[in-house]
Amino acid sequence: RTSALTLLLAAALAATLSIASTASARDLGKWLLTGASSVPNDYWQGLTSDPSESNLFLIGPSQGLWQTTPQLEQTAGVSREIPDDIRENVGYNHIGDPTWLPGEGGRVLLPMECFNPSADPSNTCGKGAFGIADPQTLAWRYYVQLNPAFIPKAMWAETSPNGKRIWTSSGDDLIAYDASQVTQQNAAPSGPQLDPVKRLTGAVPPTGITGAVFRKHKLLLAGESDHVYQVWAVDTKTGDPNLQLEMRICGESEGLDVISTLGGRLHWLIAPADPDCELTFGPTSALLHFRRPHA
Repeated sequence: RTSALTLLLAAALAATLSIASTASARDLGKWLLTGASSVPNDYWQGLTSDPSESNLFLIGPSQGLWQTTPQLEQTAGVSREIPDDIRENVGYNHIGDPTWLPGEGGRVLLPMECFNPSADPSNTCGKGAFGIADPQTLAWRYYVQLNPAFIPKAMWAETSPNGKRIWTSSGDDLIAYDASQVTQQNAAPSGPQLDPVKRLTGAVPPTGITGAVFRKHKLLLAGESDHVYQVWAVDTKTGDPNLQLEMRICGESEGLDVISTLGGRLHWLIAPADPDCELTFGPTSALLHFRRPHA
């Protein structure tokens, strides 16, 4: 495959100038947009990085898993990460915003659902799971089933800084799973359906959640509603929210990651999909880069 189209810092700063006329941001004094990188549409649903910040892992358009350098040079990729038998017999065909999970030599955790936009309901199987991929080879390892009584689909996941909990959402609530239960021994189909160990009722922000990442023990949550794009910081002990970013652009909000690269620290993936307006970044996906104003 051809490598990702990368705009390094100088080009990213130039891109910021062209963004200004089509995107507006509410200045909250917390994050500064430093630029945007144009990336392939294969990078659509979300992203995460390893603890050494040596590799990025990106998802899309629906179930591909791609690996790049921090400068977005593609080094590996699998266009259909979910095995055929699981897609055909269980129904999982869509991966959301992923996360890194320690243990077992390191793991890329893939939140999964059954998605058919032409069906009613679009979530055709009414259940979710966490898939596990090898970060070196991108090979599928196994998946664990989540109890559908608590969550109908897994659209995103984020591991806590201490590696003990995996956060996601169900309806208006944030819920967390015990990371120690995500093991080969508990793998589906014979393994147990996992129950959440913590719930923060009503903690999902008003713009919903398309992706997440932890920063300094606060869970950053990206979402959009009526062309308002926001990132909130939520205290996972209390559920208290704090608005970090607000923008008005045209595109589809997706995942978040924190890694020092391309002139930024916080990175937000925007997919080229929005039928009601002219795309701000198109024609392909864009990775927006932000840093703290004092950095």
